Amino acid sequence: MNKAILSVVLGAALLATGCSDFKSDTESTRNLNDPSVSGRTLAEQVCAICHGVDGNSKNPVFPRLAGQQPAYLTEQLKAFRSHDRSDVLGYKYMWGIARNLTNKQIDELAQYYKGQTAIPGQVKETALVAQGDAIFHHGVEATSVPACASCHGPQGHGHDGFPRLASQHEDYILKQLSVFKHTNDRYAGMGAMMSPVAYNLSGNQARAVAAYLSVQR
Repeated sequence: MNKAILSVVLGAALLATGCSDFKSDTESTRNLNDPSVSGRTLAEQVCAICHGVDGNSKNPVFPRLAGQQPAYLTEQLKAFRSHDRSDVLGYKYMWGIARNLTNKQIDELAQYYKGQTAIPGQVKETALVAQGDAIFHHGVEATSVPACASCHGPQGHGHDGFPRLASQHEDYILKQLSVFKHTNDRYAGMGAMMSPVAYNLSGNQARAVAAYLSVQR
C-alpha cells in the first residue's frame, strides 16, 4: 500500500470510528510521514483506531498497550519497522504503520502507553484462572516449563524487555503463544526465549495462563 492510499484509508477509518473527535494539546494530524508529529498525537489520532485512545483495545485482535513496558514496546515497534517481526497480524497491520516512525516517535509512543492505566478483563472460568495462576507462578515441572513470573514478574507487569502481560486479552495471548510454538515469526530478540516455553505448554495449559493473565490488574 503506497503512502497516499494509506493516508486515505487511515483517514476514513478514523472518521468511521469517531476518532476525529480526539484532541491533542499540540498538533492535530494524521500524517504518518511527518517526523515532527509527536508520539502522543500519533497515539491519540492513529494508533487509537485499533488500540483505543487509552491503550485498552476492545478487539482482542489488537493488544492492549496500556501500562506496557517502554523497553519492550520500543523493541517491538522497531522490529515491525525493520520487518524482523513477521507474524501475520504484525505484517498485516503494523509494517505499514511503523515503517516511517522515527526513533523519537517510537520512544514517545512507548512512554505514552506506559502512562496509561490497564483495565483487566472479567473472570469467566474460576477453575481455569486458578490453574493459570499455578502455572504462572510455579511453572509445569513435568514438561520443564519455568514459572512465567520468573521473567514477567510476580504480578505479570514485566520489566525492561520483558512485556507486561497482566490485563492483556486472553485471545491475544493465546494467539502469540501459538506463534511462538509453531513459527519463527517472532524469533528475533527475546522472542527466541519463548519458543521452547510455548512448545511445552499444552493447549489447555496455555488457555489457563491466558485466562489468568487477562484478569490481572
